[in-house]
This record gives sequence, C-alpha cells and structure tokens, in this order.
Amino acid sequence: MSNNKKTQASYAKPTRAEIVRSVATSTAVETGLSSAKIEASLEATRKKFAHLRLAV
Repeated sequence: MSNNKKTQASYAKPTRAEIVRSVATSTAVETGLSSAKIEASLEATRKKFAHLRLAV
C-alpha cells in the first residue's frame, strides 16, 4: 500500500493593483499605448463607477 496523501497547493490571491497592472500591460502590448496611461484610465473609471456593484 502506498501512502498517497493529497497536498493542497497554497494560492496567493492577487491584489487589485496586480490585476490592474496585468490588464494594463496586456492591453498596452495589444494597442501600442502606454501602460501607465491605460492603468490611470482604469483607475479613473473605477473611481467614477465605485458606487456600482456587480450582481451575483
């Protein structure tokens, strides 16, 4: 008999800033725009619609 134990991999949840940076750099590569401008645009839009929540 083998002693097979399932080990649960630990997962570090990405922060909102990490997600925004990832989306901004990916979009910058596709569009040719500056990632800093895209990141600023995402943050401005987030602040503009901060009062809205997604339905679950």
